[in-house]
Amino acid sequence: MDSTDLQRTTAPMRRRVTAAMVAEHAGVSTATVSLVANGKTHGRVSAANEAKVLDSIRKLGYVIDEIGSSLSRGVSSTVIMVAPDISNPFFAKVIAGVRSALGSNYQLLLSVTDAGQLPSAADTRRLLGLRPAGLLVDAPDPSFLEALSATGPLVLLDAPGFGEDVPAVNLDVAQGARDLAAHLAAAGHTKVAYLDGITGTTTFELRRTAFLKAATALGMSVPDGAEAATTIDVGLAADAFAEAWPEWKKAGITAVVCATDTHAYGVLQEARVAGISIPGELAVTGFDDLPYSANSNPGLTSVNLPAELLGRRAAEQLLKLINGEDLETPLLTLDSSLMVRGSTAQA
Repeated sequence: MDSTDLQRTTAPMRRRVTAAMVAEHAGVSTATVSLVANGKTHGRVSAANEAKVLDSIRKLGYVIDEIGSSLSRGVSSTVIMVAPDISNPFFAKVIAGVRSALGSNYQLLLSVTDAGQLPSAADTRRLLGLRPAGLLVDAPDPSFLEALSATGPLVLLDAPGFGEDVPAVNLDVAQGARDLAAHLAAAGHTKVAYLDGITGTTTFELRRTAFLKAATALGMSVPDGAEAATTIDVGLAADAFAEAWPEWKKAGITAVVCATDTHAYGVLQEARVAGISIPGELAVTGFDDLPYSANSNPGLTSVNLPAELLGRRAAEQLLKLINGEDLETPLLTLDSSLMVRGSTAQA
């Protein structure tokens, strides 16, 4: 390709549109452009001038320099949410709750870890260079805050065990696990298996520990070798169950408790392939109560965790901190509830 061809195929560089260019096009001051662009026209800009500025913004393709604005104000209008592995559909509802509370005044920026990985304090510190208005961190490791060493509005989600010094909105996963154990014991199950997640987050450890303790107290047992773990993935959960089931069946396992509904979907999928009767031969339970769980075949017994409410309450707490308000209750705990469906029955 010669230089002539290169000139023909290379797109021309577009000059960045500035507020001054918009002001000149609209015949107003740059201050007026700033007021219109930031939605602060009430009582300060006439309707005619606002219309002219908006028309010029549209025609010229003007975009507000958020970084420059944040430098001048010392803080941006961005809220950063750090979350582990949002491949879990549960997080879609959490994010929806956050967005509904933030409204149009703040932009939500997601920082997502790789599957099975915990949020990194080092990565999060780099994001703080954007000067966010506030920070939401979902399911961090207990050492996360100490390593982060950052100031500013911060609220944790689903992070039990951090104490009262850090605002947090948690889920009562322990009670949900105890309710699940009681349900299986009442149905006559005595030997159960546990399929866990491997993100290493405190919430998974808490729900597993609470279930195992309650199961033991109710006369149930998890035999040696009756525990497995995968990332939150239907296919990997199905593979893990397929590999473990022959031995679990020999051990007399009649129920599989899964750390998430996604894991349970994998078990149900493999059970259909292998011709395992659910719940006749094996009961299956999940955690999260995702929308599909009520409509799966059979319906999945699951612990309902209010994901949308979790995100909404956390964002509401963060907004109070951003506005300099004191939190009446720095630690909030949302109730869980057991949803019994067709995947469990009498053993």
